[in-house]
Amino acid sequence: MNFFAVDNIHLYITIALSVINGILMCFASYKYFQIIQLSGYKLKGYFAWLKETKWSYALRMILLSLLSAFCVLVTNALFNVYHQEALYSYIGLVFYFYFTIVFIKALYNAPKKIPLKNTTRMTRLNVAMLIFVSLFSFVVVWGSFQYLSFVKFGALCVVPAVVVFIVPVVHLIMLPLEKLIVSRYLHQAKSKLAKRNDLIKIGITGSYAKTSVKYILNTILSQKYKVCMSPQSFNTQTGLSKVVNNYLTDLDQVLIAEMGARSKGDIKKLCKLISPQYAIITGISPQHLLTFKSLDNIKRTKFELVESLSQNGVCVFNGFDQEVCDMYSWANIDKKYLVGKDKDISAKDIQFDQDGTKFVLVLGEKEYNVHTKLLGEHNVQNILLCVQMAKCLGLSDQQIVRGIKSLQPVPHRLELVKTATNLILDDSFNANIRGSKIALDVLGKLPGRKIVITPGLVELGEREYDENVVFGEQIAGVADFVIIVNKVNFEAIKKGLDNKKFKEENISQAETLEQAKILMKEILQPGDTVLFENDLPDNYI
Repeated sequence: MNFFAVDNIHLYITIALSVINGILMCFASYKYFQIIQLSGYKLKGYFAWLKETKWSYALRMILLSLLSAFCVLVTNALFNVYHQEALYSYIGLVFYFYFTIVFIKALYNAPKKIPLKNTTRMTRLNVAMLIFVSLFSFVVVWGSFQYLSFVKFGALCVVPAVVVFIVPVVHLIMLPLEKLIVSRYLHQAKSKLAKRNDLIKIGITGSYAKTSVKYILNTILSQKYKVCMSPQSFNTQTGLSKVVNNYLTDLDQVLIAEMGARSKGDIKKLCKLISPQYAIITGISPQHLLTFKSLDNIKRTKFELVESLSQNGVCVFNGFDQEVCDMYSWANIDKKYLVGKDKDISAKDIQFDQDGTKFVLVLGEKEYNVHTKLLGEHNVQNILLCVQMAKCLGLSDQQIVRGIKSLQPVPHRLELVKTATNLILDDSFNANIRGSKIALDVLGKLPGRKIVITPGLVELGEREYDENVVFGEQIAGVADFVIIVNKVNFEAIKKGLDNKKFKEENISQAETLEQAKILMKEILQPGDTVLFENDLPDNYI
């Protein structure tokens, strides 16, 4: 019989099953879509994640295919003993759809640090995925009827195994359209900014502390100006164009743009959009080495912000970071400041406890006793960067001091949460070497027994194992109990703990953060302090 004959019932069943399979695969591809989104819609980051995680998620989907195929083939064989009618062969798909729904349910119930954002771009990608997978499923089933008659509808079971490759193919198919749409948003944002010659535009970049410095600067500058700050971690072309188009108003006098990068040229693109006159370089660390490949590439990429400034532009460099000091020497602009080396703006007598940080702010020949809710010496350094920028923008000493006193902890970045009986130090959005050491230093000065919950440091390329051994050694110098989340860095951290003779019985491993919290409750006593350090990013869950 002709498969495409109008009176062939299998044709209509195939169409229906193909569409259903397309819908299910869109849900099952949540993780793939999430990683592409977290990678800035760049396949380089997507394939780096596959390699780094040893294709573990793809292997789970292959297992889903194999298990379903086995059940379908057994069912087909049983029914074909008594019935030659192919219609019965689709009964075996009950197993496939059941296993797939169970897989999807477990996927959506899994904890997520940064959930997939349901943007219009992601909606378009899902629609394209639905169409592509539906067509692919139809072709696969048609082929099985033609050449593998004993399989029939069971051929659908192969689709989950190849979705790992379908997702990037669909992404590439949609890329020309997405570039057109993004260019329209960028043009709209550039046009809006071009009409605002009065607007003060500040770019902030670095491997760490970008978001913290952005929040600090926003609070201080708000003592004099009306400020528009890119919210959360909006630090890509699409994110910043959205900030300009949707958040920037005619009343705003200052625009603060956080600028993130995962590969060379990323900062240059953002600078073409924003055209900042002012810049802050927060710090450099070996973050995102999977895509950058070397520390020098990171420095050169971040320096693109400085290169975008005009000759009379202003750049504030973090002089507490040696890598940034190197970048300061590269800068060929008239107004550049190396905070930490300039005695006109400095801090002394730094003290902190669970109520915050006290220090003496030195502004030229004047000194001010200030107190902030922010914890740690590194936050004092971040404040000094913002104080220097504030002075460049004409704020008075009184406005600066008032701004510092108004500072609130940035969520999930060394944020101290007080419960009825314990202290929780939430540093779950920190993921760099320097920040992790700082968090441990702060933990060491807080009261009670210390419990560290961490998955370790990631995205460090070839340096990852060695850096996590060092991290384990640092933990051993502060903590009483350690809960290591996930298997990614367990061996490296444990080796570091063992190097410092840390008690074996005080080391635990948890598969997930939720499991780690259960273990924590078994250990926790009144007066203890718990540090959540770098809650494992979704790229590694």
